[in-house]
Amino acid sequence: MRRHILMLALLPLVAGCAAQGPAAGPQYTATLPPDAVVGAGDPTTAAILGSQAAFANTASLAGRPADAALAIAQLVYLAVEIPTGQRWIGLNPTAATQLPGAAAEARAAIGTAPSAAPQTVIDTLFATRRALMAGNRTAAEAALPPAVYPAGGAATLARLSALPPLPQAAVATTNLSTAVQQMNMFEQPRMGGGGRR
Repeated sequence: MRRHILMLALLPLVAGCAAQGPAAGPQYTATLPPDAVVGAGDPTTAAILGSQAAFANTASLAGRPADAALAIAQLVYLAVEIPTGQRWIGLNPTAATQLPGAAAEARAAIGTAPSAAPQTVIDTLFATRRALMAGNRTAAEAALPPAVYPAGGAATLARLSALPPLPQAAVATTNLSTAVQQMNMFEQPRMGGGGRR
């Protein structure tokens, strides 16, 4: 009887551990490289604005794989940074929760391995962009390893050159840009001391 009671008492603890284990998934961090923004601008702000413009109309990226690579790298970064960064605590939570699904949609569009870490995707896409900007397509293909892009470099570049509409990415990046603007408008009076008399 005592053993039976003990087992019943432990069941909630075991269930709680199981729920928190695989469901939680790995906790990633991500950064953008130094050349993510030109000059002294803020790379995260540049990523927010750049990804919104790109995914609002993916047809505008047709034949521009370097720009498509940049946009997807920015989105993958934002999907990690915005939900976890201390800087964004006051942001509308809906804007943050939409980003992982949007990044998954964009990654799938170019055939990224689901298990590839965000930082690996960011680094490879930026390496591809640099090679394309230098006019070296062979190096661009080589920067897209099969372990991350199973279809291979040439096929992945072809996908970057012809992105389909990505509705989740379009909605998420637009909502993020709006939420950041609202947060900044709310914080400006407080920073300037205008909120108290």
